[in-house]
Amino acid sequence: MRYISTRGSAPVIGFCDVLLAGLARDGGLYVPERWPRLADRPVANRGASATTSYAERASSIMAPFIDTEIDDKVFQRLCAEAYATFRHPDVAPLVEIGPNEYLLELFHGPTLAFKDVALQLVGKLFDYVLTQRKQRVMIVGATSGDTGGAAIDGVASCRNVDIVMLYPNNRVSDVQRRQMTTVDAPNVHAVAIDGTFDDCQDLIKAMFNDEEFRDANQLSAVNSINWVRVMAQVVYYVTALEKLGRSAVFSVPTGNFGNVLAGWIARRIGANIDGLIVASNTNDNLTRFFESHLMTTNAVVPTLSPSMDIGVPSNFERLLFEMNERDGVITGSQLSEFRRTGKLTVEPDVYTNWITGVFHGHRCNDDQTLATMADVYSASSILIDPHTAVGLTASRAHRLANSLHDQVIVTLATAHPAKFPDAVRRATGQTPVLPAHLADLMDLPERAVSLPNDLAAVQAFVASCR
Repeated sequence: MRYISTRGSAPVIGFCDVLLAGLARDGGLYVPERWPRLADRPVANRGASATTSYAERASSIMAPFIDTEIDDKVFQRLCAEAYATFRHPDVAPLVEIGPNEYLLELFHGPTLAFKDVALQLVGKLFDYVLTQRKQRVMIVGATSGDTGGAAIDGVASCRNVDIVMLYPNNRVSDVQRRQMTTVDAPNVHAVAIDGTFDDCQDLIKAMFNDEEFRDANQLSAVNSINWVRVMAQVVYYVTALEKLGRSAVFSVPTGNFGNVLAGWIARRIGANIDGLIVASNTNDNLTRFFESHLMTTNAVVPTLSPSMDIGVPSNFERLLFEMNERDGVITGSQLSEFRRTGKLTVEPDVYTNWITGVFHGHRCNDDQTLATMADVYSASSILIDPHTAVGLTASRAHRLANSLHDQVIVTLATAHPAKFPDAVRRATGQTPVLPAHLADLMDLPERAVSLPNDLAAVQAFVASCR
């Protein structure tokens, strides 16, 4: 298996190089040269029995993407080590909350967010590959909340990794911030940027596009611009369907488009997914795209679901590349025009072929988010976080609008409610409790740096951390 860039001009490289590179040299995102089928995995690993662990299924499902770059037994061991850190034996348990209505709980990892499912494995892979190659890298990343803590937890113990994580100052929850700033490790650096997540993301891309700086500092990435992040997220769509024993629609709280893209990839390689609901909060650029075929940039506004407060969804580029029949020149040209004008149009026939019947956009505001959180608690005594509530609001709206009474809809529960106690308390009157391993989080000293939204200042800081 080889990997190509969505912009078409970067070198074709293998899995381990994709892991370490993050962003392609031409500014594009890496994707597999071909899409395998789920049946491409080794015969001995086909199917899922009641005794098959999540780690075993994960190593089997991801094996075609890795091919021969990492020995099968080594990769199986890395998966087992990564998912041993989760508090639930199923890693991603499926919980029925109503007739044909399920939550896929993705928050049982160390930092209580779905990002752990990928980043615990990514950390193990970084440590293994860098040790084999006798190399060291500087990971630079941007987070709207959950990626930061999950990435830091995943790589803090890696012997050959330094990490600088940018987050928008005063635009993440207290728990999200503290999961970055309270880590007492010399290779970990949390940086508050005076701006939005999109500003942080632009700074990261600018550093990668500065080839001299990139090479001098051995930059690497763990954001969902890194293919391996998206690859690992494909797994829980497949395992959820295996538990259900039937097809389903998935509702995905969406900001940067990586999680729902993983669902599209799962469908592309053979998973029986009936459709993907792209659930947006007030920052609804994706929903507006599904309504108008036009992607536009709007100012980002703070909401109760801050991890979704994103204006430009980076991973949409991977889907756009597919919509362009994998023509990197056309994709690069469209994205350059989008950056210049703030507008990207998809032709009606292309939209019909790729979007219609597959993706469904729905939005909800903070009041609707709180109402869904309150309703779920009243009906089932289950507390959900505001991002999950956005996804569930969208799934219920989609079911009602399309009279899908017998359709199974699975909403991705992307974060533990204790990560957003203020919103949960406001909706339900209940204060969610952090799990025991994070019980002292709010008492630990913080360690962070504040920087302006200025590339030179951020580059100078990154260089000083090596």
